[in-house]
Amino acid sequence: MSSQTIPVEPFDYVVFGGTGDLSERKLLPALYHRQIAGQLSEPTRIIGASRAALDDKSFREFAAEALSRHLREGEHDAQEVDRFLNRLHYVSVDARSDRGWDDMAKLLSSGEAQVRAFYLAVSPSIFGDICGQIRSHGLMTENTRIVVEKPIGRDLASAQVLNDTIGQAFSEDEIFRIDHYLGKETVQNLMALRFANALYEPLWNSAHIDHIQITVAESVGLEGRTTYYDRAGALRDMVQNHMLQLLCLVAMEAPPSADAEAVRDEKLKVLRALSPIDGENAAMRTVRGQYRAGASVGGAVDGYLEELGDENSTTETFVAIKAEIENWRWAGVPFYLRTGKRMAERVSEIVINFKPIPHSIFDKSAGHVIANQLVIRLQPGEGVKQWIMIKDPGPGGMRLRHVPLDMSFAESFGVRNPDAYERLLMDVIRCNQTLFMRRDEVEAAWQWIDPILTAWEESEQPCHGYTAGTSGPAQAIALIERDGRTWHESH
Repeated sequence: MSSQTIPVEPFDYVVFGGTGDLSERKLLPALYHRQIAGQLSEPTRIIGASRAALDDKSFREFAAEALSRHLREGEHDAQEVDRFLNRLHYVSVDARSDRGWDDMAKLLSSGEAQVRAFYLAVSPSIFGDICGQIRSHGLMTENTRIVVEKPIGRDLASAQVLNDTIGQAFSEDEIFRIDHYLGKETVQNLMALRFANALYEPLWNSAHIDHIQITVAESVGLEGRTTYYDRAGALRDMVQNHMLQLLCLVAMEAPPSADAEAVRDEKLKVLRALSPIDGENAAMRTVRGQYRAGASVGGAVDGYLEELGDENSTTETFVAIKAEIENWRWAGVPFYLRTGKRMAERVSEIVINFKPIPHSIFDKSAGHVIANQLVIRLQPGEGVKQWIMIKDPGPGGMRLRHVPLDMSFAESFGVRNPDAYERLLMDVIRCNQTLFMRRDEVEAAWQWIDPILTAWEESEQPCHGYTAGTSGPAQAIALIERDGRTWHESH
């Protein structure tokens, strides 16, 4: 059975930072794929905006190069590319002056009745300037939305200021705070696994689950993000948004419906139930790491300090955390989070570790009975594996084996797995906020993160070295092994 693509109503997507890295790698290819899928209605337009002095022709040349570089083999259809490029327009604007905004208003005036989305693929330092210019130049309509990329602040106070600034121009139901992890197919399948099947939800609690691990490992280093990353670090860059959002989807109660507000209400309850980590327990429940020179997929690589060009930086490129949720469902169930750069492999996954059986009826010759696991892989190779015990086929007595029931989405459905941005970009047009963060979610996450940052700073918690191409510092292994558990390694 094949899925049906439902076209969205015509729209104008204005991408501020239209000639930037995110636009080139993700946004333009994603919108092209949605055209190929038949989801773009006419007369949809994509409008690039930045300070660069370009015109429509040069922006289309930039987009054509972006598509040729980032589309996979077989995805480049010359006729479709031409049709896509004809949708593109460009306006040179200055966020901090009136230059170019009248040109933007004139271009948009021909699409007053269409959905109008503004995507801020720029530094948060000019979010307020752009929002103010949009409002002062009369670019708002009844069908306007604004898409905001992370980081939403670097602590609670700055997040509140940024939210206030955006909120002066846009109402909360017009603001889409994007987290691309929530657009991944497997993340949404987590909702289906839990709430569309009778199999898992009765077991989804402290009576049956021993612990949960969430890993987001990257094999790459800074990749040109030196200035931003050294100010942020792994805790701000990955844990405050991506990882806490994954934790919320794993741990939340069943919402009364799939309505966006119902789902986000339940996620907020999880964030507010997180056990505090502060100066009293941060040393026991968190680990900071920083990669040193070693080997990666492409060969030998420098350490973080060499890549950065600053031998004094104490910014963490790795974090491991033991988190706990103080409610009835999850009391006593630890959530182990870890994320890092220059790790052994690129992998993002959620591992639900069930409790062992209370008593084995099999003798030692049958082998060891291993507790069941549900492994939800976000990337690469999105899919789900349920690890169970079975009898090894063949004569010769009872021999037990630990094997996976494996479902790879691409193989199971025989379809291309869309990039997360494709879904999220269309959800903005559909005005579906389920996969986007509400203001109170963002601020609740910072309320939990801020005391960790303060504890690290006040205690000068060390940033342990780990060799590039490994699984992180030894202290992260000790964090989980103190509890008699081990990190899951991909099979």
